[in-house]
Amino acid sequence: MARKPAVMYRQVKGMAYTRRKFMGGVPNSRIQQFEMGNLKEDFPVVLTLRVKNRVQIRHTSLEAGRIAANRLLSKEAGVANYHLRVRVYPHIVLRENKLATGAGADRVSSGMRAAFGKNVGTAARLERNQVILSVSCTPAVFDKAKLALWKASMKYPTPCYIDVEKGKELVM
Repeated sequence: MARKPAVMYRQVKGMAYTRRKFMGGVPNSRIQQFEMGNLKEDFPVVLTLRVKNRVQIRHTSLEAGRIAANRLLSKEAGVANYHLRVRVYPHIVLRENKLATGAGADRVSSGMRAAFGKNVGTAARLERNQVILSVSCTPAVFDKAKLALWKASMKYPTPCYIDVEKGKELVM
């Protein structure tokens, strides 16, 4: 079956379903790396991408945002001039009651009987103003880092804003 749109999972509803120990077949998180760039240097400017609303973001969306930001930063700024960090982890397990469609589906599916659902993915549950991504960089690459965070925000199902945490006086 095809993957459902992220709109179905972005609202924070119900209890957090996180205990993987008791459920079988939870798909692995798609996030490959949580830290990229120059991990050793301490940069003077720190930008963060924050969410405006309370939301759940799927692991595939987090990975898409990370790839978009990292690709732009590594091409435009160079790997030695930034440190990108994903600041959330997708703990919440998402479930879906898969229904059969097509000819003969009424004989196969059980409708809403035992409709607890199967594990289909994971999501990170975020509160208002929580940080998703942060970029530490040099003042010379400030504009490129800001553009990278904006491109990453287009991959998420909620409005986001960029906040300059450290080094405002260096870039103004």
